[in-house]
Amino acid sequence: MTRVRGPRRPSSLERSALIAASVTVLSLTAGGCVVVHGEREVLPATTAPEAAEALGQFTTAYNKADQAYDRSLDADFVAGALSDIDGARLTAGHSVSPSGNAAHTALTFSDVRYTIPRKAGWPRWFVADAKANKGGSARWLMVFLRGGLSEPWRVSYLTLVAPDAVPQFAKDKDGWAETVPLNQTELAVDPADLSQDYATYLRNGGKSFADGTYTSVLRAERTRGASRPGLATQYIDEALTRDDYAPLALRTADGGALVFFTTHHYVKQTAAAGASVPTPNKSVQALTKGEIKQSLTMEFVSNQVVLDPKRGAGTGQVSMIGKVQGLTAGRGE
Repeated sequence: MTRVRGPRRPSSLERSALIAASVTVLSLTAGGCVVVHGEREVLPATTAPEAAEALGQFTTAYNKADQAYDRSLDADFVAGALSDIDGARLTAGHSVSPSGNAAHTALTFSDVRYTIPRKAGWPRWFVADAKANKGGSARWLMVFLRGGLSEPWRVSYLTLVAPDAVPQFAKDKDGWAETVPLNQTELAVDPADLSQDYATYLRNGGKSFADGTYTSVLRAERTRGASRPGLATQYIDEALTRDDYAPLALRTADGGALVFFTTHHYVKQTAAAGASVPTPNKSVQALTKGEIKQSLTMEFVSNQVVLDPKRGAGTGQVSMIGKVQGLTAGRGE
């Protein structure tokens, strides 16, 4: 059973007021015209019941797409990093198994908690934190995003985190959460800079990020992989922040922030003379153009979620608590 932990459900009158305030309203007065701009009003992104409806629509579409290996079936309900990552998975799956996913098991959620911020302007967004029948004990963190009232809610970020890693969020007296604006200095790292900072960290190291699976351990694994006899491996890491890939941040109760952001990565494997690149699996082959002779370049999109502490708090380092990365394309040469 889904448990909704959100603010109380507004009355029909309150919901009408929310909708009315979300668009530009033209009021005629005795003195002339008064224009109220909805994009300037600070409003809840949605209501808890509407958030639950959005999750239901996404889950239904996701299951249909997964069962058929058809990315068109959930294209209206995904965006940004998730659209790239899962869309490529479905494309590869269809190539390998055109008749569909014989191993399909419907995704279901339980113990769902909605964190809905108040903010001005579009896009508006909220976070669903749920337990699922996949991913073991991990919690699924999903960011639902939309750019206007005429658009459906779409999931742009999806990460899996340990249950005890999900922070408490700062909320006002009505239970609404608070977004953290970009380009400010109150946090250890500006959310606007996290994508580039992480790409730089993977290349050069540094002290911005705390040690862990997706930071120090990953860098060590890359170092070992790059020195494999007969096979040279090169990495290119890039920021990805445009449009639906923009970072999104929620204020935590301790004054820090939970931040979602995206990065773009290339891994090129080049075999030495007389050797060959290891043959990739069928899914990788399905996404690869060109013939793999001497090298294989793989392109990945990755979405991360981090705890960005308040400046001066604790170690001052960003802690990465979840990361989901997927192959999106390949090129053989």
